[in-house]
Amino acid sequence: MASAAEQLASNLNFSTFAKAEDLKKRLWFTLAALLVYRLGTHIPLPGLNPEAYAQAFRGQAGGILGLFNMFSGGAVERMAIFALGIMPYISASIIVQLMTSVVPALENLKKEGEQGRKIINQYTRYGTVILGALQAYGIAAGLESGQGLVVDPGWFFRVSTVLTLLGGTMFLMWLGEQVTSRGIGNGISLIIFAGIAAGLPSALAGTLELGRTGALSTGLILLVIVVAIAVIGIIVFVERAQRRLLIQYPKRQVGNRMFQGDTSHLPLKLNTSGVIPAIFASSLLLLPATIAGFASTTSMPAWATSIVAALGHGQPLYMVLYAALIAFFAFFYTAIVFNPKDTADNLKKHGGFIPGIRPGERTAEYIDYVLTRITVIGAIYLVFVCILPEILVSQTGIPLALGGTSLLIVVSVTLDTVAQIQGHLIAQQYEGLIKKSKLRGGKRGR
Repeated sequence: MASAAEQLASNLNFSTFAKAEDLKKRLWFTLAALLVYRLGTHIPLPGLNPEAYAQAFRGQAGGILGLFNMFSGGAVERMAIFALGIMPYISASIIVQLMTSVVPALENLKKEGEQGRKIINQYTRYGTVILGALQAYGIAAGLESGQGLVVDPGWFFRVSTVLTLLGGTMFLMWLGEQVTSRGIGNGISLIIFAGIAAGLPSALAGTLELGRTGALSTGLILLVIVVAIAVIGIIVFVERAQRRLLIQYPKRQVGNRMFQGDTSHLPLKLNTSGVIPAIFASSLLLLPATIAGFASTTSMPAWATSIVAALGHGQPLYMVLYAALIAFFAFFYTAIVFNPKDTADNLKKHGGFIPGIRPGERTAEYIDYVLTRITVIGAIYLVFVCILPEILVSQTGIPLALGGTSLLIVVSVTLDTVAQIQGHLIAQQYEGLIKKSKLRGGKRGR
């Protein structure tokens, strides 16, 4: 079956795409949904003073607000109705995933298949509402505390801000689910991708402008472009890399006939944790700088000022902690999303086994052994991809949109989207082959 799918994939061409009417409808729906999202990032929150807010944001662009602004496609910079973006949903999803590992009731729901997954998704939506409401109220209170940011402070502004921002997040969550079901898939990831990709042209234009004014040399800009291409190549290679464990199934007898046992592979990705470690590490390290920026009007202790300065972009302490946090979250999140014991139990239930390894506990130990070692490679890869652009950003002043986290997200989502499109084309070809076989069978019957 795998060889047949690979053969079909190799035969895909433009004519196949031209005949895939369902795929074209899905692509148009996806583009329309992303266009709606981009329009929403330009609709400002009512009750704000745009000039005062723009000035205040520029003072905080280097902190966590800059990171959220990158993920929201510039909505935070404009304080648009989509300023919260999809981050509350992602945070709720991660929290629910963590709870499924420690709460037996949620763990049992996870094992119940489709019905259990629907209930867990509903819990994730409830969590999104709670986190979104808290974050929206925090934004409203923070805006009111600023000098001249809000035209008419008060409870009406707070309530309207919470409802507007929370409604924007819930709409994006619904839009992402629609893209997943009616579009080409990966709806939430595509929304994040669209937000980051929207900032790349302005970042590239800013870099070229620095070169035109002489702030950056032409050689340095070319070096940055070469490094970015090399990093993209590394991301593509590692994200597609797998460690395949051979799985065998015993021979089975049906009536008087003996059928040979099948063989398959258990694919283990080198980077099972995806982009979550980079996002978590960035958020934690940028939090002190953001708090210090909000507290700049009051006197800060000398030790706090020293810590904030040491955690600035490009500082040695920042780099060391950034690398350590990425490595930690790579192992931590891999342990959350992949359970070797459950995998070993499923193999044993279906009669599969790894050659030379006893089914059950020994198989789980072996899978954990292999997974731990490839996660070391994945963690080193994440640290390299995130730290190298960070050094270039801090030393050259290249815009943050060209950082390692944004490149990692853009390339990973692009690879997943291409795989989704290829999957739709393969399904289209399978349907065509089935129809042809039915027509031939009907002619023979006549």
